[in-house]
Amino acid sequence: MRRLNITNTRTNEQVIWREILRSRESRYDHRLHGVLSVCRGLSCYETAAVWGRSPRSVEHWVRRYENDGLRGLMEKGRPGRPAVLSSAELARLQRQLLSDPVRCGWPERRWTGQVLRAHLARDYGRALGLRQCQRLLRRLSA
Repeated sequence: MRRLNITNTRTNEQVIWREILRSRESRYDHRLHGVLSVCRGLSCYETAAVWGRSPRSVEHWVRRYENDGLRGLMEKGRPGRPAVLSSAELARLQRQLLSDPVRCGWPERRWTGQVLRAHLARDYGRALGLRQCQRLLRRLSA
């Protein structure tokens, strides 16, 4: 069989990783594939190289599987700060970001971190840092 090549491998790899990391189910499937690779004889290092993870992560997956079976590979609660905006608020904000800021009552013609920061304070009652607003703007505009 002829070898196939994918163009723009770096871009495509990023798209695929985003898809893998987007949900609990896809992350679970990813861990299943990693453990399956070890079951088929690959070392944790080889599996990590194939699946783009650290050998330590693969070791962790295998241990969790050996101790708790499939349940051990399921997603656990993720620590961290709670989200500032609910999913409904994020959806509403994303719709607003697709339109001109003027339609939301701002004199600026394009969304910036500063404009978003003021918008969130005025319309959502949330105080976010400038850098956090810039990241949010980039994430929701993509």
